[in-house]
Amino acid sequence: MKKTKQKILAAATELFLDKGVDRVGVREIAAKAEVNLSLMNYYFQSKENLLFTIFDMLVKDGALQTREILESNAPIEQKINDYAIAYIDLLIEKPVLVSFVISVIHRNPEKIKTMDSAMGLYNSEIFCEQLKTEAQAGRIKPVDPEQLFISLISLILFPFTIRDLIMDKNSFSSKDYIKFMEERKTHVSSMIYSFLKI
Repeated sequence: MKKTKQKILAAATELFLDKGVDRVGVREIAAKAEVNLSLMNYYFQSKENLLFTIFDMLVKDGALQTREILESNAPIEQKINDYAIAYIDLLIEKPVLVSFVISVIHRNPEKIKTMDSAMGLYNSEIFCEQLKTEAQAGRIKPVDPEQLFISLISLILFPFTIRDLIMDKNSFSSKDYIKFMEERKTHVSSMIYSFLKI
């Protein structure tokens, strides 16, 4: 039984990431997993349930890792650097994760708000408090923690959403693009921390 469920999840994950959520039907998933539709319904009841199970599965590990960085005892400069490295590494390994996550969030924003894995992607209260404390101590500029976090995550995510455009404009091979994103780790953290420095 467990093997059947794993086969369905593996097949659906591959199809969703390869073709996009809206271009994949339950029959195609069942065919790829080599199971019948009744087994699909037994385990997941609907394509939506299957989709959110996969979302949770794909996002949870990355969200935990990046949240641990924000909630560590490290200085702010190190946190920003480690966060950029971890997030970019995750997306280099799974570049289609960005479009998949965005499409799932847009499908059902209300459901996403209830999912721990999705909330793990968002800002950390500990990090926000650290920014306020450091600003009060005069070690960094006062900053709206929400604005800073959105700027940080946008600088990381956006180049993955326009990957094809970047590659075309710069005549990059896949290898060149990965090198570009590796270099971006330092670029992002330097830009954010330079903004914070007094």
